Amino acid sequence: MSVDRDHVLREAAALLTRKATASMDEIAKAAGIGRATLHRHFSGRDALVRALEELGIQQFEQALDAARIEEGDAAGAVRRLIDEAEPVAGMLAFLFTENQLYENGTNEGWNRLDTRVQQLFQRGQEDGSFRLDLTPAWLTEALYGLIGTGAWAVQDRRVAAKDMPRMVAELLLGGAERRPDTERRMKR
Repeated sequence: MSVDRDHVLREAAALLTRKATASMDEIAKAAGIGRATLHRHFSGRDALVRALEELGIQQFEQALDAARIEEGDAAGAVRRLIDEAEPVAGMLAFLFTENQLYENGTNEGWNRLDTRVQQLFQRGQEDGSFRLDLTPAWLTEALYGLIGTGAWAVQDRRVAAKDMPRMVAELLLGGAERRPDTERRMKR
């Protein structure tokens, strides 16, 4: 029987987003294969997580492209990005917190994605939409954190999946938008 590697990755991602500590045995079972077959494709958990990282980078890059973040006003582009990232939010939440991915430096794919998102926030600062006292790097991290937290809230059924993108956008943009009272506080 031929094993579809993409199927195994999708099933591993689905399980690990719900249970980050799942064993290789549990992952194999979720994928409908034996542990030995799983190990033929991935030498261990580290190799599997690295493959999931590549998949996560690919999925988030697709979300960035679909959101057309270079078009329109920056706040609208952030909202579109959050909407497009919602289907992969659980995977991103898992990857953001998977420490082994950061032990030997950051994957260049993440750096490429970070740059695109930071440019979006910088564009919003330059056009007067976003606060200047919050760096684009910080706003990017806040976006990632809220997407991940939103995914966990949906998973735990504390938030409806259909509400998560709006809630993330409102909280992030509500804190990032430039307002006169914020400008006064910055000058103190």
